[in-house]
Order: sequence, then structure tokens, then C-alpha cells
Amino acid sequence: MHLLVNSLKGVSSRLLRKQFPELEKRYQKNVLWSRSYFAASCGGTPLEIIRQHVE
Repeated sequence: MHLLVNSLKGVSSRLLRKQFPELEKRYQKNVLWSRSYFAASCGGTPLEIIRQHVE
């Protein structure tokens, strides 16, 4: 799981930095994302129920 998350963070960081060059000035040590991540399962709950819960 961590390899997938790290890959997504790397790709999204490169795309965001390309689209928004001013990000370089805003982050310490040029780090956009933290090293941590969170993953959870919804156990087959319908998407509409999850959407209502998040809202």
C-alpha cells in the first residue's frame, strides 16, 4: 500500500509544482506532502451513504 501512496504523492507533487511554480517558495525543504498517509475501508457501504457521512 505504501508504494502506491508514495507514487501518487510523487506524481501529484510534480504536476502541482509544474502548474503552480509559486509552490516552491511556500514549502520548507521543497516538501509538498508529509511522509504519513491514512487508508481505510468502508466495508462495502454504498457510496451514497459514505457521501452523506462526509458531508
